[in-house]
Amino acid sequence: METALRSPTAEKEEPTAPRSEAAQPVALRQPRRPLDALLHLRALEALRHREFRLLWFGQVFVSMGTWMDQVARGWLIYELTNSALQLGLVRGVQAIPFLLLSPVAGSTADRYSRKRQVMVAQVVNGLLYATIALLIITGQIQSWHVYVTAFGMAIVQTFEQPSRAAMVADAVPPGHLTNAIGLNAIVFNVARSTGPALAGLLIAMFGTGGSYAVQAVFYFLATVWTVRLRSAQGSSVSSHGHSAHGTSFGQSIIEGWKFSWKNEAVRTGLLIAMFASLFIIPFTTLLPVFARDLLGVGATGQGLLLTAMGVGALCSSVLIASLGDNLPRGMLMLGGVTLYGFIVIAFSASPWFELSAVLMGIVGLCHVSSHALVQTVIQTYSPSGFRGRTMAIFHMSQVMLMIGSILIGALSSLVGARWAVASMGAVGALTVIMIYVALPRARLIR
Repeated sequence: METALRSPTAEKEEPTAPRSEAAQPVALRQPRRPLDALLHLRALEALRHREFRLLWFGQVFVSMGTWMDQVARGWLIYELTNSALQLGLVRGVQAIPFLLLSPVAGSTADRYSRKRQVMVAQVVNGLLYATIALLIITGQIQSWHVYVTAFGMAIVQTFEQPSRAAMVADAVPPGHLTNAIGLNAIVFNVARSTGPALAGLLIAMFGTGGSYAVQAVFYFLATVWTVRLRSAQGSSVSSHGHSAHGTSFGQSIIEGWKFSWKNEAVRTGLLIAMFASLFIIPFTTLLPVFARDLLGVGATGQGLLLTAMGVGALCSSVLIASLGDNLPRGMLMLGGVTLYGFIVIAFSASPWFELSAVLMGIVGLCHVSSHALVQTVIQTYSPSGFRGRTMAIFHMSQVMLMIGSILIGALSSLVGARWAVASMGAVGALTVIMIYVALPRARLIR
């Protein structure tokens, strides 16, 4: 009889787990302050751990700054060049570091202090934002400044993301990992809704310089929280018991790829993330075409469609954070991303804005299954010594997203936006069904 795939880490730690709350004295279980009562909610249980709480507060400011940049950078380059082409190019250059440096960044996260890497990344990003703000305010900003800083920030983020993701798993026990990643997803989706709105307001009131100044402040505030973390070293011991520092970066990278492929749960999560990023998620690239030409609702309608998607993703994030590790994660990943593909097909055929908005809400619900749940599985089934490298491979899905965006744009020029979205959504759903059939144990992942 088949049994569910379970994390080796969780199995190892179960015998030494602390006593349950029911076994503890009643006096210890009584919340003394409103904050204590709040942290006793199941949806917030990971926040009881000091290290994760500090990481989470820092993530709030990092997410806000990042999503504000989505609006501010595009607005700034368009203001300087009046070129729609350069709107795409300034985003395209940011994918290059993820493609070339992610393997190195993952190995670095497993060899050296993760806390130090996150702190350096945040300080450098804050300085880059402050530099842009100063150039704008002094009237010296030029388009090449926008490209250089965009490329620099992408390099920094390439090294920051694996370290930050690995630190989350280090900060909570295995039983709270799904809740922790769900809480991070909540921050991400709240920032996705409020960050661009705040950037737009600041641009309207103070210009792009005002937005970049606030973004710099947010990154420096994130660093204040990160400084308070205990020093978190990347694991220096490989799965074979050898020192990671005794191997070359090249060998360390190869070990990470081998582990990611041999571990069935990690391999499944990475395949789902890559196929979703390549075939399904890129449909958002064509939202301006749907909003203006097919649904006739203009830029305002496009904003409402994205808001509907954000609300759906937020609801799903709360659900994941609340249910935690009681979820059948394998089936939710496979089923959620398959449904994602089919809903995208339905969206492509919708002739009414109201129906499209509802479908975008469902898309948001499904999106978390290709992101937050995949992260949970990869981190749960990766030993600490490999976690930076596996998460670096996961973040390479951003490169697949860029390729998918180019592919869907080219396909749209040949067969039209509706057929392009429908065909790629169908291929994406079918690839996940193939994973379901080819890897039957994937559906047993807990």
